[in-house]
Amino acid sequence: MDPLALPPVAAVLDAAYRALMGLTHLLEPVAGTGAAAAVVVLVTLAVRSALIPVGVAQARGERTRARLAPRLAALQQQHRDDPAALQRATMALYAEEGTSPFAGCLPVLAQAPVVGVVYAVFVHPRIAGHGNDLLGHTLLGVPLGDSLLGSLTGGTATVATLAVFGVLVAAIAAVGELTRRSVAPGGALASSPGPAVDPAPAGAPANPLAAPGMQRVLGALQFLTAAVACVVPLAAGLYLLVTVWWTYAQRLVLRRRFPLDGSAR
Repeated sequence: MDPLALPPVAAVLDAAYRALMGLTHLLEPVAGTGAAAAVVVLVTLAVRSALIPVGVAQARGERTRARLAPRLAALQQQHRDDPAALQRATMALYAEEGTSPFAGCLPVLAQAPVVGVVYAVFVHPRIAGHGNDLLGHTLLGVPLGDSLLGSLTGGTATVATLAVFGVLVAAIAAVGELTRRSVAPGGALASSPGPAVDPAPAGAPANPLAAPGMQRVLGALQFLTAAVACVVPLAAGLYLLVTVWWTYAQRLVLRRRFPLDGSAR
């Protein structure tokens, strides 16, 4: 059974399709054949604007966690032989401070349904029993429902396909590189190291994320979105492009507004 045919899911997709088509018709006199692509960009900007309060809460939470780092390290030392007690004490400390170690996931989780709807609308030829006219819209001659991987494996890739996706993936990867440099020690988004605390294992860093191997893993993860953009429809890739640049710029602005050393208010 097709889960997209379930009445609640079909109703959501149909509402999203009609909204996107309505906005596309409104923009066609201005954007021409790129109207649907422009709508995707505008929808992304609208979603990210609505999530600004979440981003502010995330920045405040990062500053709180940086302030708690010495106390967390002390808890790790105190409960080094009792992981369950360490977990309870850590969560109690976060609850006392009104924050959560998972606060940084909120923007991603909040956007996941939107990305899923955009993906579904630009993949399926039929939605709620009727044809999907959005699949006929293009960006610089490339259908918004095409993916780079699908075009390559299906033998339908053109010069325009390679050019559009090449620019898209390169722009997303550029954000990944900027983010990798920014979160590295000394970067604009680097985590505050906090005061030194005796680690549990001899020679291990007080912060596990500071280990060289973990730093390499975190650096590689910055490019995961660029890889995803190769397999999703062009419309979803546009959403990813706008949202990663927004995320990077917002993090820089909010880090200046809420520095980890607490110097600004």
